Amino acid sequence: MEKTVLITGASSGIGKETAMLFANNGYKVFACIRKKSDKNTIEKIHKNIKGVYLDVTNTSGIDKAFWYVMKNTSKLDAIINCAGIAVAGPMEALSVKRIKEQFEINTFGTISVIQKFLPMVYDGKIIYISSMASSGIFPFLAPYCASKRATDIMLNSLSNEFKNKNIKIISIKPGCIITPFWNKSIKSNLDNANEYSERIMQKYKKEFQFLKKNAEKNNYQGSRPIDVATTILKAVESNNPKLSYTVGKDAFWVMLISKICPQNLLNTITKTIMKKRIEKY
Repeated sequence: MEKTVLITGASSGIGKETAMLFANNGYKVFACIRKKSDKNTIEKIHKNIKGVYLDVTNTSGIDKAFWYVMKNTSKLDAIINCAGIAVAGPMEALSVKRIKEQFEINTFGTISVIQKFLPMVYDGKIIYISSMASSGIFPFLAPYCASKRATDIMLNSLSNEFKNKNIKIISIKPGCIITPFWNKSIKSNLDNANEYSERIMQKYKKEFQFLKKNAEKNNYQGSRPIDVATTILKAVESNNPKLSYTVGKDAFWVMLISKICPQNLLNTITKTIMKKRIEKY
C-alpha cells in the first residue's frame, strides 16, 4: 500500500529536508507551507511531494487542509510536526503577547493539527520536533523552552489516552541545527525589541549582544537538517520506536545532565557557563 505522511513547517529547514528524504524513500508527502510562493518550490523537489497550504494557528485553514488531504489519500502513516518559532528575551520584560505567540505556534498549533488529522492515522506515528531546550535550562529562551516542554507533556498524555489505536507518539529533541530558523529568529526578535524600555536595553545590553551573536553562529555550526530527517525516518519505520530521540552530541549531554543534576546545581552550572560566554562578547 502507498505510504503517506503529512509534514508541517515544510518550506525550509528540518521540515523541507524531511519532506525530501521521505519522498526519496517512496512516501507520498503532503508538505505543509504557509506561502503560495513556496508551493511550486516544494513540489519541484520531487514528484511525490504535494504542497498544502496550512498555517497551524488558523483553524479554518487547518480544516481546508484536512479535507484536501482526505480527498487525496485514505490514511496517513505519520504526522510530522516541524512548524515552530523561537521567542527570546528577558522574562522580566517579555510581553505576555509575545509569550502567547510562542505557544500559539509551537504548542497549540501542533495540538490543533494533530487533533484534526488524528482520524486519518491508524497503525502509524505522530512525530513532534521538540528540542534540547525542553530541558528548560537556557536563559533568555524561557518561552521557547516552555512551549517545547508543554507540548511534550501533552503529547505524552495523549499517548496514554489512546483507545484501540496502535499509534506511537515520538519526540525528537535536536540540539543546534544549521537551518534558516536562526536567521528568522534573529529578525523576529530584533523586530520586537522596541517593546523593551531603555532601562531593560541597557541592563541586558551584553546579553542581547550575546544572543544575537550566538544565533548567528548557529547558522553554520551544529548538526545538519538531514541528521534530524534521518532520525525521523528511522522512528517512522521502526516497529518499536523509542519515545524520545536526541540528535547531536549537544542535545545528548544537555538532556542527560538536566535529568541527573539537582535543580540548584543545574542553575549554578547554567549561570556560570552563561556568564563566561557573555564575557567573550
